Amino acid sequence: MKNPLHYQLSEYDCGPTSMLNALSFLFEREEIPPEVIRNIMLYTLDCYSNEGHPGKSGTSPMAMMFLSNWLNRFRQIRQLDVKSEYITGEQVFIGNSSRINDALKRNGVVVVRLFYDVAHYALLTGVDEKNIYMFDPYYEEEFGDDIYTHFLPEGDVKLVLNQPLKYNRIVPFGYFNREQDLLYALGKFENREAVILYNKRTEKTPEKTIEYFI
Repeated sequence: MKNPLHYQLSEYDCGPTSMLNALSFLFEREEIPPEVIRNIMLYTLDCYSNEGHPGKSGTSPMAMMFLSNWLNRFRQIRQLDVKSEYITGEQVFIGNSSRINDALKRNGVVVVRLFYDVAHYALLTGVDEKNIYMFDPYYEEEFGDDIYTHFLPEGDVKLVLNQPLKYNRIVPFGYFNREQDLLYALGKFENREAVILYNKRTEKTPEKTIEYFI
């Protein structure tokens, strides 16, 4: 059984929430070992605020890289059939030749850092010819309708509240590739990062299906 994706509990836990949502999207609830949940929370929220408060600057790229590597090791001891890859810099963009788009087409998901008032993690769960389907863990109570469209000069972002197992935003490609601190921009290339995750049983590969070839 799949659980609905969930929202962060504080202003700071977008990182662990998005990683947990990635596993919730990829796996049945009964398949997810409690050790994975414990360690996601243990390894994230590692950044200190300027005042020295632990966790109040969220999760560092180093923690996300470590967690990605740990998940691969967890698969090797046959605890969860998950495959994870941490990518940075010029590898992180949205487009037809992007590894992110490719992963989404092959039943993977991507936890990506982007801009939402501050640096922020969200989960990418799907793609079509011009849009990314995303679950943003930051809940905004003013989005009261089932579908709310917010217009910006760059295009429109659709806010969707009736797909709790899959996504709550539909975002045009152009939003992500900007280098400025703007809504859902990936930012400067030197600061970009993403974690690509697959369920090894449902990942589309050349060996499994001809649909993979593009």
